[in-house]
Formats: sequence, structure tokens, C-alpha cells
Amino acid sequence: MPAATDSLGVIAGSVPKPLRVLHVHAGNLYGGVESMHVTQVQQRALCSGMQQSFALCFAGRFSEELIAAGGSVQWLGNVRIRQPLSIRRVRRALSEILAREPFDVVVVHSTWSQAIFGPVVRAFKKPLVFWLHDVPEGMPLPERWARWTHPPDFVICNSKYTSERLPKLYPQIQSSVIYCPVTPPTTRYSNDDLRKVRNDLQTPEDAVVILQISRLERHKGHLVHLEALSMMRDLPNWVCWQVGGVQKPEEERYLEQLRQTAERLDIADRIRFLGWQPEVHKIIAASDVYCQPNIDPEPFGITFIEALYAGKPVVGTSVGGPTEIIDDSCGFLVPPNDALALANILRRLIGNQELRTQLGAHGPLRAQGLCDPAMQMKNLHGTLARVTSDGLS
Repeated sequence: MPAATDSLGVIAGSVPKPLRVLHVHAGNLYGGVESMHVTQVQQRALCSGMQQSFALCFAGRFSEELIAAGGSVQWLGNVRIRQPLSIRRVRRALSEILAREPFDVVVVHSTWSQAIFGPVVRAFKKPLVFWLHDVPEGMPLPERWARWTHPPDFVICNSKYTSERLPKLYPQIQSSVIYCPVTPPTTRYSNDDLRKVRNDLQTPEDAVVILQISRLERHKGHLVHLEALSMMRDLPNWVCWQVGGVQKPEEERYLEQLRQTAERLDIADRIRFLGWQPEVHKIIAASDVYCQPNIDPEPFGITFIEALYAGKPVVGTSVGGPTEIIDDSCGFLVPPNDALALANILRRLIGNQELRTQLGAHGPLRAQGLCDPAMQMKNLHGTLARVTSDGLS
């Protein structure tokens, strides 16, 4: 009589071999996607059945944080789409990695990496998974190129919003939604700690701090945020912290535009442009309201989750991923590009500490229900294991 097996073909009573996953990624920028990967490495003990490694093209903050967390990082080399020799070189580097190490599945995280590296993964007959973090409007060159190359076996979508847009890129590919694993804060900050943060940022202890943490990109809604704040010049005792570092030349120009806009609107003395902050959880803890008024859809929104974990009321716009995160138990959604509606909500929150406390109290449970690391890493492991066992490739 044959030994009993489970749904993945593992013999009952045996210790299954860990699923070996290789994430292929650019690595030159840092945002929510990269933050999620660092979390996966930091929380790897929650899912011992999965071993995750990373193959990167560029060194930077992302690779430094992965290595500091104990992650396995291998190098492909710098690459530019307009330099065919560089593409050939990094494809050869990935070929050497796949020939040397027995990975069970390869995951790419952009149409750029799908187009460049998909053919290599196919040549090694490895299951290829595309983790879809956003689908841009129109069909830029990387998206067209990714459609022309071998399609992936499966797509993971980071939200229902991106899942609904998947057919635009890959109409016939199976997919599932897995929310980003996000770790709740593990450090409790004393009142003295938080007072010091405010003092260092030239912010009165009793001020209501409105916080935004995001890449310096227009669709994040910084300009609408500033316009809404300018409508509350008459309201005393608020300060806005803007957190986000420059990573590209166009972001430097955008930051200068934001500074000039704050001056023009006569609110520059109440805005703090803080750049990148290494202790972002402490910054969140020292704030009172989290606000990110995207003018275009946010695919998901990890910073919303981090603010909810910290017990802060959150304000977003009614498009994209934030509609799956924010409900009336923990915050507010306003129409995109509506500075007046945003100002009215912020005015209400600034003036009502009881409302801020009430909304903030519901945040941690809401965040955990969506992004608990143990739950979402288990979902990821199960999904990738099915891809390898079902023969989708």
C-alpha cells in the first residue's frame, strides 16, 4: 500500500524540503516593494518551509537592508535596457546562478525584470511567477516588451485593485491576491522619546502633527496636501511632516517645487521636509494623523498599514488600494484631487482629539487582519508551492 501524501505530494510523517525561492529584482530604488522584501527576510522564522534568496542588479539601500537582516543576496550586474550587451551580461549571470543552485521557483517584480530575465528562467524550465505591484496607465515599453516575451506561469497581485487591472497586461494568466506582510512595531516609545523627536524636528509638544511618508512622486498627492493645509492657515497648532528621500533627478526637481509651493501658500513655517528617516516607526509614533492624498491610484499602501499598527487615524483618497485598507472604523477616504474635502477632514481631526483616539484604537486590528506577516507568508508559501506542484510551467 503506498504511503499517504498531502496535497503537495509530501509523504505523511516526513519532513518536507524547504521551498527555495529566488526573487529577481533591480534593487536601485527603495519603496514599499523593497520594504516588503526586507520584512520577509526579517520574519523568515514564521515560515520555515520557504527559503527566499535575492538576485539584484544594483547595490543600494535595499541590498544593504537585506544583508543586514540576514538575507541571501547574489549579484547580476548593472543593466540598461538601451544597452544590449548589458542585457546579455546579466542574463548570463542569472543563468550561472540557476545552473549552480536548485531553486524551485523564480519570482520577478516588474515588467522590466520579466522582460529581461523571463527567457532565462524559461530556458531552465523553472516555474516563473510575476508579482504584480502596479499596472501603469497606457502601455509603456517595458510592459509591451514583457507581453512579447514568454508570459509567467502565475501572477501574484498585491491588491484587488491590481488584480482587476491584470488582464490589461496578461489576459489569460491565473492569479491570486496576497497582501504585503507588514510587521507591527516592536518598540514602545516613552513620552520622553516622542518629545525628543518633536523637539529635534522643531515641532511644539502640543501641536497636532499630520504625517505623510512616501516617494517623491506626483501621484502621491503632495501638492494637493499642501493646498489643503493652506486652507487651514487660520487654524493654530498644526504642523505637517513630509518624509521621503530623493532617489532620482526628477524627484529633486519635484521636492524643490514642493518647497516653493509651501512658500507661495504661506505655510512654509509649518511644513517640515524631513527627507529619508531611518527610524520611521518612531516618526509615526510621534505624529497624530497619517495623510496620503494620492491623485492617482496607489496599488496598495504599506505606510497606511504601518500608521494603523501605530494607532493613528489615516486619511487617503477613494481610489486604488487604500479603499481596501481604510474603512470608517479607522479613518477617512476623500475624492482624489479635492483639496477642499481633504481640508475639511483634516480640520475635523485636528480639532477633535477624541475622534483621533477612537479611530486610532481600531487601527492595529485592522492592519493585522490585512497584513499579519505569519498569515501572508503562509499564503505566499502555499501559493508558490502550488505553482511548483501543479506543473503550471
